[in-house]
Amino acid sequence: MPQMGVSVAEGTVVQWRKQPGDWVDADEAIGEVSTDKIDTEIPSPASGRVVEILVQVGVTVDCGVTLARIATGADRGAPAPPPPGAPPAPLTAPGEAPAARIAPPPPVAHVPGATSASPSPQPAAAGSSRPSAPAAHPAAPRPAAHAPSGHSRAADRPNGARGRAARRYSPVVLRIAEEHDVELEAIEGTGRDGRVRKQDVMAWVQKHGGERAGGAGAPDEPILHSESPYRPGAGGANLHGPYVAPEGRPLSRMRAMIGEHMHRSLQTAATCTTWIEVDMSRIEIARKQLGITALPLISRCAIGALMEFPHVNAWLENDAHVVHEQVNLGIAVDLGDDGLIVPVVRGAQDLSPEGLSRRIRDLARRARARQLTPDDVRGGTFTITNPGQFGSVMATPVISLPQVAILDVEAIVKRPVVVTDQFGEDAIAIRPMVILGLSWDHRAIDGALAARFLANVKKRIESYEA
Repeated sequence: MPQMGVSVAEGTVVQWRKQPGDWVDADEAIGEVSTDKIDTEIPSPASGRVVEILVQVGVTVDCGVTLARIATGADRGAPAPPPPGAPPAPLTAPGEAPAARIAPPPPVAHVPGATSASPSPQPAAAGSSRPSAPAAHPAAPRPAAHAPSGHSRAADRPNGARGRAARRYSPVVLRIAEEHDVELEAIEGTGRDGRVRKQDVMAWVQKHGGERAGGAGAPDEPILHSESPYRPGAGGANLHGPYVAPEGRPLSRMRAMIGEHMHRSLQTAATCTTWIEVDMSRIEIARKQLGITALPLISRCAIGALMEFPHVNAWLENDAHVVHEQVNLGIAVDLGDDGLIVPVVRGAQDLSPEGLSRRIRDLARRARARQLTPDDVRGGTFTITNPGQFGSVMATPVISLPQVAILDVEAIVKRPVVVTDQFGEDAIAIRPMVILGLSWDHRAIDGALAARFLANVKKRIESYEA
């Protein structure tokens, strides 16, 4: 299972495009997987013949788990080998006709409480002088009559939905549907290929006023403030009763993975943060001229500073400071309740502000539509996070290991500042100001270098010419 972002802990196999015995070329899609953030194809790492499928469709496993095995030394023209564990095919004497093959009986679905009877052996083909060979391997049982978690049988859907491929749902969607007792088949999905997303389920719950799926007449649950010390049925008149803590909900796997990665970063890196105040007047002028947001312009200035201070555009792995010539710029994208992900703009040093704007918009759109590929979230050398779009004015970002620094862009706020004119006279003026924060790893760089880097970014922003 590929790793797709630091906050993605598991994935679900959606489809296998190859089966045991099939030939697959290197980089050819062998199957598809789905996570809470990304739906993607699985490229084959090498050419060869598929030997074994280890994880079946609909099964959710942790990142790093082996999904299938490929025989890379196989010959494309050679017949497919028998499945692992199958008995060898019977041999025939020279000149003797091969024994007739008997098709294995159709598998029978398992029904609890029922006993399976062995099918009576079929007679050998006419003209055969010896008993027919046994089946190469026992037939695999069919899935149980009930649909497994995360799937729905086409036969159980409304007539209009029959004949389509079974719908599958992410673990987050299944959890929310279970909490609200929602019938997922009743929801029209807005994701890729009609997939039901978390937003679809929450919109359905909100539209139906929190009504339980048990049908009309089901009692609505009273809504209480999250910090209310009272519970339903506790007797509202008892205003001074003992405080009853609300029941907690365990963290989702995604939230837990984000927390684990951030905690590991704080435990590993010697994190320090340096802030600088910047006048955004020229960026605001350029932004309006180019018809883009301030983020790609700030990114362009940061990239210029990274080219001048390459030790900030680096990784620290196993006490080795790896400095990169190419800037693979990570841009943190907020996914709401689903957490965050950091897609990467590769070769950002070669892009203009307009090009950066297009790439950032495309990555953000695909991130929120869960259309990123594993390559979209790997290999970042420096990250920019932009919480200022929500109005915050100062923050301490956490470094995304193995990178050595991350730039925080806060809200652009108009306020009075002291400015000096060309004659050296001071005056008070209204300027759009922003605070940029750089968190950096003291194991790799020092405070003086961090300050010079930020000063370089400030100089580029305040002297920017569109």
